[in-house]
Amino acid sequence: MNMQGELQLGADELAVQRWRADFPILQTCVHGKPLVYLDNAATTQKPLAVIEAEDRYYRHDNSNVHRGVHSLSQRATDAFEAARVKVQRLLNAASPNEIVFVRGTTEAINLVAQSYGRSRLREGDEIIVSGLEHHSNIVPWQMLCQQVGAKLRVIPVNDAGELKLEAYERLFGPHTRMVALAHVSNALGTVVPVKAMTDIAHAHDVPVLLDGAQAIAHVPVDVQALDCDFYAFSSHKLYGPMGVGVLYGKAELLNAMPPYQGGGDMIRSVSFEHTEYNVLPFKFEAGTPNVAGVIGLGAAIDYLSAIGFEAIAAHEHALLVYATRAVEQIPGLRLIGTAHDKTGILSFVLKDAHAHDVGTILDHQGIAIRTGHHCAMPLMERFGVPATARASFALYNTRREADALVAGLEKVVELFNT
Repeated sequence: MNMQGELQLGADELAVQRWRADFPILQTCVHGKPLVYLDNAATTQKPLAVIEAEDRYYRHDNSNVHRGVHSLSQRATDAFEAARVKVQRLLNAASPNEIVFVRGTTEAINLVAQSYGRSRLREGDEIIVSGLEHHSNIVPWQMLCQQVGAKLRVIPVNDAGELKLEAYERLFGPHTRMVALAHVSNALGTVVPVKAMTDIAHAHDVPVLLDGAQAIAHVPVDVQALDCDFYAFSSHKLYGPMGVGVLYGKAELLNAMPPYQGGGDMIRSVSFEHTEYNVLPFKFEAGTPNVAGVIGLGAAIDYLSAIGFEAIAAHEHALLVYATRAVEQIPGLRLIGTAHDKTGILSFVLKDAHAHDVGTILDHQGIAIRTGHHCAMPLMERFGVPATARASFALYNTRREADALVAGLEKVVELFNT
């Protein structure tokens, strides 16, 4: 580790302890050991501010939004729409009307595939995705291809877990109609150069959707600077509640797209002969939303903004450098994904030990990691492994927890060598 990284870790020590105090679950013990939670790429833990925001809504303001004239409904609506503005500012979207609330990244991608894609793509058209993608950014496009007769084209991945940009450029042709890319790989932590790739796509007059599920809590996201056409993320990756997601879309595209679902709140008038749809963003928000979850997401954004995303990113990067150096010394450990630009994810395999066994042994030490294919089976096949063990860091993780991971892995090596 360089000196700057060491100083950063030291400077962050007291700040991280303050942050940790905000997360009640971190006081939990597992198998009699203090919890070391390193499964943040799957979901982040929730600060007390988020828990209290949801609790406060249910205790004092529980009501449906947009439909009522009574005080509870008005208060709920105000809080719900205030959260939309917070998301707009987080992403630097041009308007709150470009922010659509959904259930998660998966639903957001399906919405774009079935609304934008199905209304515009035809037989023989092509969609470009990458070899890094989560299944949620593969399967919806495969389904669309089956529906309209389009084809999927795949950007290859190099041995470091980075996309081959020259190959990406060669994939464009007269029938390319859509590009869908992960901003950050959930399985490897690779940060994809999405700005440059979006510029290439736009030079061919092709729109771009970015899957931001793994990026939103770890790298700056400015949708206007990126100039992406769609951006999707999940609340629970951003220290907010589960069951809430966000789709950002450029207003001109969303306005031209047909509704994804029909029902209440997405209409202006209904008769048996004709339905007039609502304006943005409500056209895409059929039915009763997860009001408490959206309010909780707003509280999460407030919490993170108070800390500062730059401070969080600096801490996580320094911790990644520290942990990477440490695990590289473990005999028989192979890191999968060594991209130059990464977020705090360590994906690895251990010689003679299945990833699930690694996870089980670590669990008995109180250490929570993720094992399996991480909903990225094509990527696992690319690296010739059925699964990896994945440790992923967040703002509340510490050097001591990285040391505990290393000690736990050394115990795995010892068990499998006896």
